[in-house]
Formats: sequence, C-alpha cells, structure tokens
Amino acid sequence: MASLLGTSSIRASPSLSSSSSSTPSISPICFRPGRICGRASNAGIQIRPKKNRSRHHVSVMNVATEINSTEQQVGKFDSKKSARPVYPFAAIVGQDEMKLCLLLNVIDPKIGGVMIMGDRGTGKSTTVRSLVDLLPEITVVAGDPYNSDPLDPEFMGVEVRERVERGEQVPVIATKINMVDLPLGATEDRVCGTIDIEKALTEGVKAFEPGLLAKANRGILYVDEVNLLDDHLVDVLLDSAASGWNTVEREGISISHPARFILIGSGNPEEGELRPQLLDRFGMHAQVGTVRDAELRVKIVEERARFDSDPKEFRDTYKTEQEKLQDQISNARSCLSSVQIDRELKVKISKVCSELNVDGLRGDIVTNRAAKALAALKGKDRVTADDVATVIPNCLRHRLRKDPLESIDSGVLVSEKFAEVFS
Repeated sequence: MASLLGTSSIRASPSLSSSSSSTPSISPICFRPGRICGRASNAGIQIRPKKNRSRHHVSVMNVATEINSTEQQVGKFDSKKSARPVYPFAAIVGQDEMKLCLLLNVIDPKIGGVMIMGDRGTGKSTTVRSLVDLLPEITVVAGDPYNSDPLDPEFMGVEVRERVERGEQVPVIATKINMVDLPLGATEDRVCGTIDIEKALTEGVKAFEPGLLAKANRGILYVDEVNLLDDHLVDVLLDSAASGWNTVEREGISISHPARFILIGSGNPEEGELRPQLLDRFGMHAQVGTVRDAELRVKIVEERARFDSDPKEFRDTYKTEQEKLQDQISNARSCLSSVQIDRELKVKISKVCSELNVDGLRGDIVTNRAAKALAALKGKDRVTADDVATVIPNCLRHRLRKDPLESIDSGVLVSEKFAEVFS
C-alpha cells in the first residue's frame, strides 16, 4: 500500500542516507544564522525561511499524502445508518400527562411550550426527543437560516420580507420542524448569534452568524435541566419568548430576526426550582412520577432492553402506531382553526383563573388554546367541559405560586376550583 504520511521526523545532521531503495533520499539540512538552506523535495516537503522568525524555526509546508482509493472506501459510512436511533414515542409506557402536553403543543405551538418536572430516571428527556419522528413538515424559504415562512410576514426574516415586498419569487422547500437542544454550557454568543469571524478575516466585512435561537424559529427549543441554566441565558430566553424576536447587538452590527419556538424544559425539582418569571413563560406544566406498579416497571425494563439490543427491529415493531399518531396530529393541525368553544366555557375558565388569583391573562389564553387542541386531537369540532377539565390543571398549577420558596401545586387546588365553578 503506497501511502506517504507526513509523520517522519527530520533532523539536522551532516548526512542522511537511505537504508533501502524504496526510501526517498533526503538531502542534508543545515542551519545558519539568519537563513535556512537545504532541500527535501524527494519527500514532498518544502522548507522556506520566514521573516521575523527565530533562526531555528523550520516551516514545513505542502506535505504530500497519497491514499489509495481502497482506503477511501473503507473510511466511508452511511450517515443515515450511523445516526443515533430515537426511541419511538408510541413505545413510551405510562406518563400520559407528559405525553398529552407535548402532543398539544405540537398541534398548536402558540400554547407556549411545556415544563416537565419529575424524578430522575423517569424518561423525561427520552420522551421529548422521541417527538422528532412525529413532527410534521412545514414550508420554509430555501437557504434561509431563520426557517422563514414564505406566506406569513410574522415568521419572515428581514431579508426575505424585503425580497417578497419587491415582488421576487422566493424558492421554498418542505422540511420537518426542527428540534434544537440548548446545552447548559452554551455561551450567549452561541445562543443569540455573533459575528462571522471567517468572513471578517477573509473578506474584511462584518457579517452575522445566526445562533441556536435562529435555528429554533418555527421549531422546538429543548432545554434539559432547565432549572440549572445560567441566569443570563434565562434572561435571553425570557426576552425572545416574550417578543418572538431576537435582537443582537455585536461589534457595530444590529440585527433582528424572528425567534418563535416551542420552549420545552425538563428538570428535577430536587436540584432547584425555576424563577417565577420563567415558569410563567411555559404554557403548560407536567409532573412526572416514578412508576410504582411492578408489572409496568418490568415492561419498561424489557422494552428498553429490546431497543438497546436491536434499535431498528424495535422501531419497526412500532412503525404502524407511529404512522397512526402522525396522521392524527396532522389531521388535528389542519382542523384546529375550525374548533369552536362556547362563550359560557370561556367565562367559566376566566372565573377559575380569577378566583385562584392567577396573575395576568396568560393562564386564560393558554387554557382556551389547550382545550381547543385537545378537541382537535380527539377529532371533535367543539370543546366540552371534559376537555377543559383535562387540561386546566396543567395550564394553571405553575401560575399559583407567589413565593419562590413555595412548591408548585400538584393540581388539586385547580381541580377543586374547577369542580366548584363548573358544577
């Protein structure tokens, strides 16, 4: 196998001789004050003196590397096959409250996301990431870093809007909704965006490099262990979640782009609670507990063992259920606008919020939206009191806390007040 790698060491010596005919001969290299002389062309190495460098500095450039085509074939792999397999959403055992909150947010992203709190090892992250297979397709402008909607100016970047206003035809493609993971160690520049250093150095121009908020526009932003997130990143998320836009001021560049996303967070309450301001930004709140039934625990262990041993075969067994759930979500999204809710139900929802002393009107809005999304998921065109009863604890329980030291209500207070008002 004829390959020459540039890993051989070169030493300055009076003479270097090859031990065999197959080894290339290298002429002596000498070091003199102020210059370097010698040659190593047979080895594919070019040595040049550099100005303002130490006299003992050798610059090694243009190292020749020959690789056989067979070696290139060995290095190739199928990116699709090598991608990390995702646990099927339909295979999640139990945790119905969490799964319902996630599905309702996929059906109506304007609900505002979901906060999932519960014991460690209860499948919070696994369930959220399993949503990837169920996410529907959306139409975006091709090549746009902000996933701009070609029809809705509210979800357009500035450049795309200007092109549309000039009457230009923008190319569009269909793609799946993005799910972006926000790691705890992310910097503010990575989240908001920063100056494109490559263009600044090569072209001498100031250009903006979009961050995670741009990528998450019209998609899902998932923060695992959100209660451990740094305060300055929490402030960034609060600002973007409130306005739907992200404004970046960096090195003389001022740019704004749409940043409307479904905010999903998960965490363990033992590690600390969230600030009330951030809690209020989550449309719904789901509590997850450890499964106590022995039979269910055994089933979870067996299913996980099957997935770990052969992920592809395990996913194939749930393919039909996954496709059925996809169709159900797609139908619910298409008929959501036609779902009606009676004014009497709206008044009772607002009365519950008022008597529970919920600050602001976000609780009223989210409860109405979640009830309509649930009715659409069930295939109905009108919201009933049962739909409201199902979703109202998840929409209001995290808005009752006035003191940061208080724990979040389990939903009992909300359910009792609902029974009193709707009776």
